[in-house]
Amino acid sequence: MSTISTTPRTSVRHASPAGKPAPRKNRETQRKKAANVGFAILAIIVFVASIFPVYWMINTSFLPSSLIRGTDLHFFPTPDVFTLNNYVSAWTDTSRAPLPPAMGNSIMVTFFTLVIAMVFGFLASLAVTRFRFTGRRAFIIAILVVQMIPGEAMMISIFRIIDGWQMLNTIVGLGIVYVSGVLPFTIWTLRGFVNGVPAELEEAAMIDGCSRGRAFWKITFPLLAPGLVATGVFAFIQAWNEFVMALIIMNRPESMTLPVWLRTFQQATQATNWGALMAGSVIIAIPVVVFFLIVQGRMTGGLVSGAVKG
Repeated sequence: MSTISTTPRTSVRHASPAGKPAPRKNRETQRKKAANVGFAILAIIVFVASIFPVYWMINTSFLPSSLIRGTDLHFFPTPDVFTLNNYVSAWTDTSRAPLPPAMGNSIMVTFFTLVIAMVFGFLASLAVTRFRFTGRRAFIIAILVVQMIPGEAMMISIFRIIDGWQMLNTIVGLGIVYVSGVLPFTIWTLRGFVNGVPAELEEAAMIDGCSRGRAFWKITFPLLAPGLVATGVFAFIQAWNEFVMALIIMNRPESMTLPVWLRTFQQATQATNWGALMAGSVIIAIPVVVFFLIVQGRMTGGLVSGAVKG
């Protein structure tokens, strides 16, 4: 009679002999490291390709015209060729429109656009987000439709309207055109930020004794400030760099903005002064860089918070 053994069977795991491939986990780790290295190299290539035109503009602005037009490349302005004459020429040359009035016009029209667009965009975004009124949906759809229409398709109409209002060659006339172009995007973007701040926060503050106005300024507005900064960056860049409408509306030399002033370096009867042109481009870019350095912290927070809920 055979006996049944009750001893449990144990599986013996043999060690893999030497020379076999690494385990799957190690292979996945190596693939991730290789992918990270590849993405890092690609990011460096994209960064260099993006920053090189800016570097070349700055480098060229410090070189004399003879070297700029020559066949030899100079990647660095060595002390023996370094010059500031291009900046002096861009600032003081009397053969073209002067730089200081153009700088003042750009600053004023940008400030006008930024303030008006932020005030009206903020109030409109609050209205369409926190209140229900007749025509609200149609207003939101109209904002989307207006953004789809290119500004170049309305150049003649805009010119005739501004001319009829006798606002050609005025800061207010150009500012109105810029505000009309920036405002739809501003309202739509700020609507997403306002949507991300619960109205219950204001209600809780009102229960604690705050008035509606004080609850808004003490609770809601600080939370919306990053969104205002992020949207203001768009309005600033649009107003500072816009060229076509400024060329049409500001057609007098003393009324030019900086992008239109930069165009005066290229003339049909004279050779282009590339050194002064690059120096003028650097001068135009400096306020943008300063503005970004001031608002970069708020702008990053605003972009992240606006991506969470809209």
